[in-house]
Amino acid sequence: MTGDREIRFVRIGTIHSPWKSGEGMPIQPCCATGVRGSVTLFPEYEGGTKDLEGFSRIYLIYHFHRSTGYNLEVTPFLDTVTRGVFSTRAPRRPNPVGLSIVKLTGVHGCTLDIEDIDIIDGTPLIDIKPYIPEFDCYPGESSGWLTNRKAINEARADRRFIDKD
Repeated sequence: MTGDREIRFVRIGTIHSPWKSGEGMPIQPCCATGVRGSVTLFPEYEGGTKDLEGFSRIYLIYHFHRSTGYNLEVTPFLDTVTRGVFSTRAPRRPNPVGLSIVKLTGVHGCTLDIEDIDIIDGTPLIDIKPYIPEFDCYPGESSGWLTNRKAINEARADRRFIDKD
């Protein structure tokens, strides 16, 4: 339908992690090395995990369920300069969709064991895709305003994207 802007997704499961709040949470999986979590799929999606155990990493695509509203210009965690939201991974976006590459350590029916998790506990899962280095890795590409940033692996979230009470 021309002009129709609505898109609907179905929640396929829930992401579990030790992170109960966004404040102090790692801002990317590379900042959460070794942090364990899990994914619980709804039973009707268990068949989709067939052959997944052969992959060492997976993409989790999820809904930033605690994010409300958005700003087209934000000050990202790794900067003090205002940037366009599409040049950041900030959670307050027109479509609050998150993407993380996590380590897959086990597949047990509807449960996936994962590590390197930077996602709030209870986050709704939209999709899973395998990480394939031959498709997904482009060494030497430009990182825009993030080029030459130091201490990225130690970065933690603060309150800047948490709604004020």
